[in-house]
Amino acid sequence: MTDTEPLSTLDSADDQRLEGVRLIQSKIRTLPNSPGVYRMLDARGDALYVGKAKSLRKRVPAYTKINALSQRLRRMVALTRQFDVVTTANEVEALLLECNMIKRLRPAFNILLRDDKSFPYIYLGKPTTEQPFPKIGRHRGAKRKDCDYFGPFASSGAVNETLGALLRAFPLRSCADSIFSNRTRPCLQFQIKRCTAPCVGRIEPDAYAELLAQAQDFLAGRSNAVQERLQTEMLAASDALDFEQAAAIRDRLKALAHITTRQGINVSSVGDADVIGFAREGGQVCVQVFFYRGGRNYGNRAYYPSQIQDADDANLLEAFLGQFYAERQAPKLVLLSREPGSKSLLAEALSLRADRKVEIRQAQRGEGRQLVAQAEDNARQALARRLAESSAQAKLLQGLADSLDLAERPNRIEVYDNSHIQGTDAVGAFIVAGPEGLDKSSYRKFTIKDADLTPGDDFAMMREVLGRRFSRLQREDPDRTSNQWPDLVVIDGGAGQLSAAMETLEGCGVVDQPLLAIAKGPERDAGKETLHLPERSPFKLDHKDPLLYFLQRLRDEAHRFVISTHRAKRGKSVGRSALDRVPGIGAKRKKALLGHFGSVRAIETAGLLDLERVPGISKAVAKAIYDTFHDDL
Repeated sequence: MTDTEPLSTLDSADDQRLEGVRLIQSKIRTLPNSPGVYRMLDARGDALYVGKAKSLRKRVPAYTKINALSQRLRRMVALTRQFDVVTTANEVEALLLECNMIKRLRPAFNILLRDDKSFPYIYLGKPTTEQPFPKIGRHRGAKRKDCDYFGPFASSGAVNETLGALLRAFPLRSCADSIFSNRTRPCLQFQIKRCTAPCVGRIEPDAYAELLAQAQDFLAGRSNAVQERLQTEMLAASDALDFEQAAAIRDRLKALAHITTRQGINVSSVGDADVIGFAREGGQVCVQVFFYRGGRNYGNRAYYPSQIQDADDANLLEAFLGQFYAERQAPKLVLLSREPGSKSLLAEALSLRADRKVEIRQAQRGEGRQLVAQAEDNARQALARRLAESSAQAKLLQGLADSLDLAERPNRIEVYDNSHIQGTDAVGAFIVAGPEGLDKSSYRKFTIKDADLTPGDDFAMMREVLGRRFSRLQREDPDRTSNQWPDLVVIDGGAGQLSAAMETLEGCGVVDQPLLAIAKGPERDAGKETLHLPERSPFKLDHKDPLLYFLQRLRDEAHRFVISTHRAKRGKSVGRSALDRVPGIGAKRKKALLGHFGSVRAIETAGLLDLERVPGISKAVAKAIYDTFHDDL
């Protein structure tokens, strides 16, 4: 088949691929000669590919020339059954829209950045007339206008360590407003010299404002000026024989020195920059991002983009930068080991998003090149570790397939567990593991809905979770064409749990689903677990077998996830009362009822006339309250 060969001369083996080609060809005539974004969708309407174009009419026909496409794009065209376009005012808008769509839709054939975490920041509140003593703290999420933010930091550990050192250098308040407004004496933070106790008037607003300004200067990169000013104050206090004050300033200087020395490389010429290096090996890519703010290193984070098999370095960097900065502002400088594709267009798009100029530069000499070389070295080391872990993971999965008599190595393992306290706040959950380890973005949790469930009935909870999970899979993907079907389901339990799971799956119409139940050993000893499989006698693995350790880790991770889910649900329920079940009872009426009766128990046992006497409670509302607590009579 050639690029120009008539469709009528092709044999029937190409029909599926040609269906996608014909669809794209039918759309070309109506495409505008303007910038925009195009989407290719499969038969179910799921996004296969999202792309941008300076001219849609000129770009899209390339997908009809099958022989010029990579194998990955040929598969994409073969699966295409729908085609949509969105026009934009210019190419920059098209790039921004493309990046947002890729982040949101996660198309199967685009280069994808797995980035599901936001970055933590340190924030400083701005003093106002109402609150002259703003707080310092850590923040993650949307930013407020009444605060200044400094970061991002690569991890919570980095921001916590820096924040602790900052409080030793600049003893600002870090407590919540509700605590601050109700203090009558200094707290422990004041005793350990990490706060100046503005809550009880131990510092004047002007002095606190000066402390706040020093912290802002330091976090903004003007640390030398702050340190010089403190050194001058320390010498002045010493000359005035105020040795206690001099010692306090000395301790602050030590704390500042601790921060600057722990930040790693200090490069004043870089200022605010993200330094990005990457490495490619074994069909995988690692991108390392180092965050420099005010010339100090705030840490680094590694990323492993997927769907990169036929992408060159320039296209890979272009896709990474577009998605990485789709939901965050870029710093003034993005320093790279090599140039990305559409460099000027990317810089314009990032500048538009940040509302200031953003420079994208390839570092070739000097300090910038040293920083990029460091990022590249970290990327190579991280990728080598990941490849080694992937190899070990592949061996474990193959060993698991051999031990459990699976047809092939499992690529998706789902491990189920549930949690409750005497049947209350019952939840179920499953985790997912595969060749790349734990896939936390695929974890799912279930609130147990069966109102007739006997408290503590683990069998019934497991039936509900498995039933809901596999009924949905059967409904949405009966042909098992997606990667959402597990190759192995692992359940915490013994033969009884295994039989209940088999019955549940059979009731959902699911056959040939590999199942494994792991029963804890006597006295719940790790290493003595018994494995249960359908149509096979129970057996044990050697307590030193790596497969047993692997299964234990999966089971423990499922237990950790479901326990944390249960605790979060239980924490929310603690703040609720029985009055929340009564329709028409809001905060004011709840307060009036509790003020009149003194407790929820007294409200539950109150008569109808007593309820009607409460101010703000009408007869209708009193009747609703009474019926809620006496509906069993």
